[in-house]
Amino acid sequence: MHYLLQYQTSADYLEKRVLFRAEHLQLAWSAAERGELVLGGAVGEPIESALLLFNVADPAQVQAFAESDPYVINGLVSSYRILPWHTVVGHDATIPIR
Repeated sequence: MHYLLQYQTSADYLEKRVLFRAEHLQLAWSAAERGELVLGGAVGEPIESALLLFNVADPAQVQAFAESDPYVINGLVSSYRILPWHTVVGHDATIPIR
């Protein structure tokens, strides 16, 4: 199942990001190497949020990622949501419908 982890970034996100970016990226790349995190990155110009696409069986895995993310722990993320995404079109859709 696909899940979107939607981060709302704090007003001082860009200033603080440099302090925690290496640790955040290490966490993200580890999840990607396990096959859990498909894509992730910041959204907007200027940056207003971030989206991370997970392909996992249990949304608890996404919750665990967010709870261990230094961006969340250190207040760079003001809020987040985990959204089930029922993908139906594309080669990687979890429920392909033609």
